[in-house]
Amino acid sequence: MGFKMGIVGLPNVGKSTLFNALTRTAAAQAANFPFCTIEPNVGEVAVPDARLDKLAQIAGSKQIIPTRMTFVDIAGLVKGASKGEGLGNQFLANIRETDAIAHVLRCFEDGDVTHVEGRVDPVADADTIETELMLSDLESVEKRRAGLQRKLKGGDKEAAQAERLLAAAQAALEEGRPARTVEVDAEDIKAWKMLQLLTAKPVLYVCNVDEGNAATGNTHSEAVAKMAAEQGAASVVISAQIEEEISKLEPEEAEMFLTEMGLEEAGLDRLIRAGYGLLHLETYFTVGPKEARAWTIPAGTPAPKAAGVIHGDFERGFIRAETIAYDDFVTLGGEQKAKDAGKMRSEGKSYVVKDGDVLHFLFNT
Repeated sequence: MGFKMGIVGLPNVGKSTLFNALTRTAAAQAANFPFCTIEPNVGEVAVPDARLDKLAQIAGSKQIIPTRMTFVDIAGLVKGASKGEGLGNQFLANIRETDAIAHVLRCFEDGDVTHVEGRVDPVADADTIETELMLSDLESVEKRRAGLQRKLKGGDKEAAQAERLLAAAQAALEEGRPARTVEVDAEDIKAWKMLQLLTAKPVLYVCNVDEGNAATGNTHSEAVAKMAAEQGAASVVISAQIEEEISKLEPEEAEMFLTEMGLEEAGLDRLIRAGYGLLHLETYFTVGPKEARAWTIPAGTPAPKAAGVIHGDFERGFIRAETIAYDDFVTLGGEQKAKDAGKMRSEGKSYVVKDGDVLHFLFNT
């Protein structure tokens, strides 16, 4: 399991340029006019993880299979999108299918690239997008509550739960707060997620700066970081221009280029790491002579469910998980040496998988 992140923003903030760079494709047309992205573009990228390469080297794995992250490039929203302005609600529907939202905000000055509002103010841009998403959610909530009335009169328990959650969401939205500010009890989380409210999704603000500010950020990105901190959200600074250049280079050339720019890593790495943190995701590994593979799971996942990510039969017939911590696997030089040193543990159904665990599942067919 990877995860799906929707890239949203006003027109001409660098969304499609960033998408093209991140997915190493020219599928999304980047141009200096609104709505150049007519359909949502979907691209998958390998999640970079140096640990996987190290494990493969030690085990002599013939193939390395990283976990994947999906980006969905959603066409530029404008003020009034919730009422059909611009390309309207079709884009809002695309956002519902994502796990998280990356708000790309223009944090660069460039007279050659027009801004749909005629100014550079990333905090105001973020507010415009959030307002449109809240208005769309409010309309959706009102319609759903009206549609539940017959079931409520019949005493339907699921309808009663949905009505309670929708009422809480509506109260927040009418106060100008996104749905993610609603406190949801553990027993309601599944039903809450099924509502697919746009503003219930975690948000990551992506500050698109020019090349000269990629390493340090600027006053615009600092304002966004302050806003994100106040919201309990996350933010990252990226130069879409740099990412686009890196995407065209060979790995060694890309590393040299990053060093010249004063950057320790590509923006993609920072974006994925921030996304993982936002959704509380972790990685475990399966390693052998045929392949070394990374798997993504939510933090706190018990061993049987982690096994189910590979195949449903693994979860249904789960017996135990032979487990080696990443540091032990690397320090001792592989599975057999870790086993000889007593560092391989046999864990049962209640074991909560930890980030970096190297696992081998035993199960009944």
